Amino acid sequence: MSNALDPGASAWRKSSYSGGDGGNCVEVNDSNPGAVRDSKDPEGPHLAFSPRTWQAFVTEVKAGTFPGA
Repeated sequence: MSNALDPGASAWRKSSYSGGDGGNCVEVNDSNPGAVRDSKDPEGPHLAFSPRTWQAFVTEVKAGTFPGA
């Protein structure tokens, strides 16, 4: 799901759940909750979820619901 967000126009930050080894890194956009992208490809595509859907996902990650989380 994508929206009209310009990936270069907003402040992105690396997720606290991303590894520090430069591998699986996800960046989130605090100005647009639910917008995520691959930090290795900042000019590439991004995903955008509704704030409600994003919050539900974050809640489940924090709860350890997903295998390997």
